[in-house]
Amino acid sequence: MSEAQAAAPKAKNTRTLIGKVVSDKRAKTITVLVERRTKHELYGKIVGKSSKYHAHDEKGEYKLGDVVEIAESRPISKTKSWVVTRLVQKAQSV
Repeated sequence: MSEAQAAAPKAKNTRTLIGKVVSDKRAKTITVLVERRTKHELYGKIVGKSSKYHAHDEKGEYKLGDVVEIAESRPISKTKSWVVTRLVQKAQSV
């Protein structure tokens, strides 16, 4: 393999989610709450569902209330296999 091929990153189809930071207390880790609305299988009513993901934040720059985009990656720890890719919206200061 040539140097040009090795240096160029491969385009991957990774899953990305957008959610709100609900905890930033751990070192280099944030907890992101992702909410979605789905239709109930039997009754057809629209119901809200949510999931929490631990995401890697190397610099510790994302704070409580920020809306961020996370992407799936290799497992970093037992519970952490997502990485923060970008800030979507800064938290509103009170």
